Amino acid sequence: MSDLVLGAVAYDPKVVTIWDGFRALFRARGLDLDYVLYSNYERQVDDLLDGRIDVAWNSPLAWVRARRLAADRGVDVRAVVMRDTDQDLRSVVVVAKDSDIADVADLRGKRVAVGAIDSPQATLLPLSTLRARGLDTDADVEVVRHDIGVGLHGDHIGGERDAAISLREGKVDAACMIDSNLLLFAQEGTLPSGSVRVLAETPPYDHCNMTVGPAAEESSTRTFTDVLLGMSYADAAVRPLLDLEGLKQWRAGRLDGYEPLESAVDEVGFYGRDGEIGAAGYRR
Repeated sequence: MSDLVLGAVAYDPKVVTIWDGFRALFRARGLDLDYVLYSNYERQVDDLLDGRIDVAWNSPLAWVRARRLAADRGVDVRAVVMRDTDQDLRSVVVVAKDSDIADVADLRGKRVAVGAIDSPQATLLPLSTLRARGLDTDADVEVVRHDIGVGLHGDHIGGERDAAISLREGKVDAACMIDSNLLLFAQEGTLPSGSVRVLAETPPYDHCNMTVGPAAEESSTRTFTDVLLGMSYADAAVRPLLDLEGLKQWRAGRLDGYEPLESAVDEVGFYGRDGEIGAAGYRR
């Protein structure tokens, strides 16, 4: 039986349930899968590049760093699989429905709430969109961060939810979030339905992927990829795990959906071109 060690970040207790379940499924299909849980993505990426794990279930930001570290070291990493729900996502900047802010330019001199410093969807990407629309996010607006779950790359929804609450309570003039969480916040009453409107949205981008590192054996990687892509939502044994992981179908990995985040990372120097951490005040 082939073997493979996967790394995943423990952003929620359900992660143990998910990977215990997947481990049993993989072993039944001929792959001796084990997993290691991490408290933050930076250490997971370090271990992937250093060969202590074979595959990492990476956030988009972790993928950017893994790719850069690999290129700097002259080794390869590959994004082999992602969820259907990881593709073509958008984030939004919202304001109160009755706000007099009609355009991005009207945010000058205003307060903009974001998620954690390392959240692609609630900080890096929406702020990049504001810059593309002519705002200097260092000088023209006051960015109000909500650093909940730093190191989890936005997987912890707490910072995003706190940003929304700040908008609801009138402490800020705008808030940034992924559009799916805008819907969630309406359903749960954090931002009551009809209380806000979208001022700007990001270009589409992709989210997480299974990143194969330089230590992985090709045969194990092929089995791992084939098993994931072969999972069916119609399979009663698989469906509960897919639901917990938030997908209906695994898809082949692709790279063009990471271009907006690559640009956002460079704009603020979050990582250097060599993958080293450059963001001021970022502590994993």
